Amino acid sequence: MSLKVVFMGTPEFAVPALRGLLDSEFQVVGVYSQPPRPAHRGQKLTPSPVHRLAEERGVPVFTPVNFKTPESVDELKGLGADIAVVAAYGLLLPKSVLEAFPKGCVNIHPSALPRWRGAAPIHRTVLAGDAQTEICIMQMDEGLDTGAVLTRKTYPLPANITTGKLHDYLAEEAAPLLLSTMREIAADTAVATPQAADGVTYAQKISKAEAAIDWVKSAVEIDRQVRGLNPYPVAVCTLGGEPLKIWECTVETGIGKAGTIVDDRLGIATGEGILRPTIVQRAGKKPMSTEEFLRGTPVSSGTVVS
Repeated sequence: MSLKVVFMGTPEFAVPALRGLLDSEFQVVGVYSQPPRPAHRGQKLTPSPVHRLAEERGVPVFTPVNFKTPESVDELKGLGADIAVVAAYGLLLPKSVLEAFPKGCVNIHPSALPRWRGAAPIHRTVLAGDAQTEICIMQMDEGLDTGAVLTRKTYPLPANITTGKLHDYLAEEAAPLLLSTMREIAADTAVATPQAADGVTYAQKISKAEAAIDWVKSAVEIDRQVRGLNPYPVAVCTLGGEPLKIWECTVETGIGKAGTIVDDRLGIATGEGILRPTIVQRAGKKPMSTEEFLRGTPVSSGTVVS
């Protein structure tokens, strides 16, 4: 059985899944995405990555602000889809939408559910130092990522993984996992397993306030912060009265007063260990290696970083 699909997604994370569906035996009859937003210097209204791909492939695109009106739900039902696939859409779907499809709604969630339900599972996975993560293809219900899981696949995480790298990897991995699950759904062989009641955690949305580095924390914790907030919002400290973003770093053993530079290579003492930035960015400049930064801005041992 070849299912008719409505796809709902917005950012780059959802693009490989949509592309996979478009190249498959399934028929994508419509794509829903967040409305175009102002972007770049000119603040020109810019369609989302999912919106752009759908237009390129000639698929009708819909960008409702919400589904609070009967007309918006009727328009959705009018597409005659069997199932909806959701990937980082950005809207909580009401019961009227969840019940609009004979085969229901499935969601791609990049965490080991029930761990890291919510808005920022990839960020939180890296920030917490988790040793592994998962992609879950789950049935959607009215809760926040509470539905039964149809398919899950586990991925061990390298010690130096960043949110950006993990995001891109999981986005690509999700596409074939989604397709295999969709084929099981079409054949009525999919098995839904309820999530465990224990181990529930919530991945709160990332705020810019989380970027500020507290040097009293250990170098290991700050390293997780640096990797977890790369590429957004990027961990930041203050050096010489100016903000300095830290994009990449290494962790070393050593001691010193927390927040103090201990050598001429920008090693910074923490509550436990030394953090050595390797890629940094001054305000208004592009990211650069620490060596390049120090050639233009020499920093002596004993300088305090806040």
